[in-house]
Amino acid sequence: YEPVNNGVYKAGFATTQEAYDSAVGELFSALDHWERVLCGRRYLSGETITEADWCLFTTLVRFDAVYYTHFKCNKKHIYEYPNLWNYLKELYQIPGVSETCNFDHIKRHYYISHLMVNPHGIVPAGPIIDLCGAHNRARPYKGEWC
Repeated sequence: YEPVNNGVYKAGFATTQEAYDSAVGELFSALDHWERVLCGRRYLSGETITEADWCLFTTLVRFDAVYYTHFKCNKKHIYEYPNLWNYLKELYQIPGVSETCNFDHIKRHYYISHLMVNPHGIVPAGPIIDLCGAHNRARPYKGEWC
């Protein structure tokens, strides 16, 4: 929870360069860690989806649309992490999940409600995020996903 889910908020609401740099460093170290983990496992804890996967999903699904720009977590997009990107697409494509993810609503909430971060409440036109494309997580597991 701390370096990823809360890390984006620590970066986004940082009031000093030092606090921002620390939060972004921890956040991307954690994303790098989970990228490596998902090279050798289908899900965070093994071969079964757990609550941990859904907790990470909530941050990953918002990351490129909101956190990358709005909270200045812009060292890398999630789509630049092959394992995290395919993992995100797999979870998003589980029946019933995509219907709970309204990107217009997500963007409007963040960009309009955080006036300290975005004082004019301007909601960006992009990005267009396609999580419906093919992913490599469904193929038989042979010890590595990468």
